[in-house]
Amino acid sequence: MKNLYQPGCVDEVKARIARLRPDSPRQWGKMDAAQALAHCALSLGWACGDTKPDRLVIGRIIGGFIRPKVMGDDEPLRRNSPSAPSLIITNARDLAAEQARVATLLDRFVAAGPAGCTTHPHSFFGRLTPKEWAILMYKHLDHHLRQFSV
Repeated sequence: MKNLYQPGCVDEVKARIARLRPDSPRQWGKMDAAQALAHCALSLGWACGDTKPDRLVIGRIIGGFIRPKVMGDDEPLRRNSPSAPSLIITNARDLAAEQARVATLLDRFVAAGPAGCTTHPHSFFGRLTPKEWAILMYKHLDHHLRQFSV
């Protein structure tokens, strides 16, 4: 299972992020590349414990049933997967600034290691182990990088 605690995984993600361009065409969704990275930065902020996500009612009902499927294999996240309302970015963002912001958050997440990972529950999946956070953050970043074919 790919996760952000694996050697080389963060370097791979950073290289893909560097290939994003302001005019990178999206394959699905509504956000442009800079907005998608801002969205990813907010979710990495959850994993780092910078902010505490609000639990979604639907997550309380079905999140625990879906979590093993999402965390259990290397299957990518599905296109147009729903997002927590607090992670939706609609205003214009600067791609270079968001690329740097995500890189900084990735470095912080990895440097802190499992002991530095948040203990707050995820908005949809509930309580996650540090490894599950590392898997989910990798899959989330991969999802949005695939959205822009990088």
